Amino acid sequence: MNEKSDQQKPYSHIRVLDMSRVLAGPWAGQVMADLGAEVIKVERPLTGDDTRHWGPPFLKDEAGRTTAEAAYYMCANRGKQSITVDISKPDGQALIRALAAKCDVLLENYKVGDLARYGLGYEDIKAVNPDLIYCSVTGFGQTGPSRHLTGYDFMIQAMGGLMSLTGHGDAEPGGGPMKVGVPVADLVTGLYTAIAIQAALARRERTCGGGEWIDMALMDCQVAMLANQGQNYLSGDGSLTPRMGNAHPNVAPYEVVQTQDGHIVLTVGTDYQFRKLCAAVNRPELALDARFLTNPDRVTNRRDLSSLMGKIIAAKPTAQWLDMFGEVGVACGPINTLSEVYRHPQVIDREMVFEMDHPIGGKVPLTANPIHFCEHPIRYEVPPPLLGQHTHAVLGRVLGLDSAEIDRLAREGAI
Repeated sequence: MNEKSDQQKPYSHIRVLDMSRVLAGPWAGQVMADLGAEVIKVERPLTGDDTRHWGPPFLKDEAGRTTAEAAYYMCANRGKQSITVDISKPDGQALIRALAAKCDVLLENYKVGDLARYGLGYEDIKAVNPDLIYCSVTGFGQTGPSRHLTGYDFMIQAMGGLMSLTGHGDAEPGGGPMKVGVPVADLVTGLYTAIAIQAALARRERTCGGGEWIDMALMDCQVAMLANQGQNYLSGDGSLTPRMGNAHPNVAPYEVVQTQDGHIVLTVGTDYQFRKLCAAVNRPELALDARFLTNPDRVTNRRDLSSLMGKIIAAKPTAQWLDMFGEVGVACGPINTLSEVYRHPQVIDREMVFEMDHPIGGKVPLTANPIHFCEHPIRYEVPPPLLGQHTHAVLGRVLGLDSAEIDRLAREGAI
């Protein structure tokens, strides 16, 4: 790694002490690492991050044997150095304070008040580093009647309204509330957290100093990302939007449609696109039908439109529709399995999967960061670490501890 290329990374001057576990916090830490920050991940001795054990599947070594490294952990921890510290021990607490004094950011997702019990709360750390950006990620935030509750993505999707909007209606086959297939509350919270940290760093640099305590909550982020559905409710008469399966509450046609041999997703966002759709299916008169002239008309008469389009689309196979609609610019797509996603020419061309050398897994595939810098592309140099892989190196390099002192801390169980 040469110094010049290092300086071209947006956050090569930033050091993050990542005390978070599971997904929301680690996701934010990984974003910072991808952008060049030095991220030191603090884990519990012996067990580490909870997600190290969330399997199967587990990573296989070069001989094909199953290891103890869970795939889940691998998705959110590249670019980080792992150290183990027992914060229940005074020496462990002292190490965290010493590291925080030399960091720009401390990221944590302990329960409200937990770190303060160990002398590692915001006020404690501010005393040793008043310029630190201290970011707390919890289920419900540092204030309010629910602040002491534990929050996991699934329950936050439920409590934050997302599951009331996701799934088929109760009267339909397979009806009932449904969570999203990936933990979106965690992921969106991680992204908001990374944005908040970057904003706090920008303010600190502009004003030449001064720290911040950022209070991030999964519940807040879930409510925020209700987006158009939330605004529909707030701007309406108080009535609730029913679960609509794959249909869109504000746009039609915008849904899954069955073909002769499968399904496609049809997404028609404008009246002009609807006219192109009608021409492509050889039914131009539908664009002049009073029921379907404008998007509000089509939303109001959604059932009639879905029935008509359903019969038309069912007459030809998926590939034929994709070709026909693609030629005229009607937005549609197949419903790909993950194997199809990772084989898709666009995904391959955009290099959304890459390989890294892993200490026990050999060449391991990982999903890339979707940020594409054209002049200074993101470079991936550190694979998801083994538990405690960098403890000795970090304590020596950052804190200047010698081998004898590090060995003493290990003997006493502080690391």
